[in-house]
Amino acid sequence: MARLKQSAVALAESDEILMKFFKGLADQTRLRIVAALLKKERNVSELIKSIGAPQSNISNHLACLKWCGYITSRKEGTSIYYQITDDRVRKIIGLAREVVAGHAENIYACTRIKG
Repeated sequence: MARLKQSAVALAESDEILMKFFKGLADQTRLRIVAALLKKERNVSELIKSIGAPQSNISNHLACLKWCGYITSRKEGTSIYYQITDDRVRKIIGLAREVVAGHAENIYACTRIKG
């Protein structure tokens, strides 16, 4: 058991997993889903209407976001509602927006980062 805990800690501290974490938010559709869920919980139909992507695309991205821990879900009747329950995700998005606000022109103009 202690060995598994050490392995999990080492993985959490690796650059590779940190890059993968940020890649999870680097997709436009996933970022738009997270942004929509920052405002309030929503079901798939509401996200389709809000984001304008096909249901299969939204569902695929929701599954990714949920699996990786960015969002959670709850069932109400026949609907599943998605929300952000980890305040650290809210903080990360907020901090990123603050950094971008201070450097937006440079980030936009950077030719080394594909966008």
